[in-house]
Amino acid sequence: MKKKHGKKSTVNKSFYFMVVPFIILFFIFHTIPFFQGIFYSFTDWKGYGIWNTVGFRNYIQFFKDPAMGQTYAFTIKFALCATILVNVLSLALACGLNAKIKFKNTIKAIYFLPYMLGTLIIGFVFNFIFGNVIPIWGQKLGIEALSTNILGTNHAWLGILFVTVWQAMAFNTLIYLSGLQTVDRDVYEAADLDGATGFKRFTKITFPLIAPFFTINMVLSVKNFLMAFDQIMAMTGGGPGTSTTSISVLIYKRGFDGGQFAYQSANAVILFLIIAGISIFQLKVLEKREAKMN
Repeated sequence: MKKKHGKKSTVNKSFYFMVVPFIILFFIFHTIPFFQGIFYSFTDWKGYGIWNTVGFRNYIQFFKDPAMGQTYAFTIKFALCATILVNVLSLALACGLNAKIKFKNTIKAIYFLPYMLGTLIIGFVFNFIFGNVIPIWGQKLGIEALSTNILGTNHAWLGILFVTVWQAMAFNTLIYLSGLQTVDRDVYEAADLDGATGFKRFTKITFPLIAPFFTINMVLSVKNFLMAFDQIMAMTGGGPGTSTTSISVLIYKRGFDGGQFAYQSANAVILFLIIAGISIFQLKVLEKREAKMN
């Protein structure tokens, strides 16, 4: 809090003691490694030993590498599908939880539980479910599609997508619920008098009023899914073959295990620029849409 001494106002020193240590830690463990990665992207360092500067060679090689095209195509497809599914399902779920139903708070806690669990833990659990539980029941019920482990087929990405959407829905639903609770009930009462009910009321009143929360969810979803890593490593490790290898998984595998630290640092820089560009574009487009709605 600010204390006024005559014309001057000073900030309580306790705020500095709380904030400054975190700023220092963030700078040490995030900012410095980030700039180090940019620097190494202009070298031929393998992660060990000596290195030499190579200019833009790693970036030029990036556009010639066929593996990059395949990996980026999969990552974009995965991020697009996950973003659409998560936001559609989360918004629908939030609208249901915002209604006058019994045990509302209990149900909210249950739906938020997946987000509290570690992504790796969830990945390992579903790895067991897809590999053991579902095939057994599929064979007993005579359903051929469920009799094999989907994570070992060409449709492995669908299993990862299911788990990713299931876990991510919790956080997005919470944001949408926060938005829905800011809508004044008097607005709905006025809409009822004007004959606006059901889906029409949602499209004309509810959605425009929670548009800022939709913007937040869309930006965060795209960013998070373009950086998908934990769930893929826990469930398929990027396989079968390289069919579920995302950009982050490729950077990790080839950077730390394949001796391509500098090259994959360049890949990481390009991924950062792509995510930053998409996020800025989303914000501009969605904010203009919000302005038109209001």
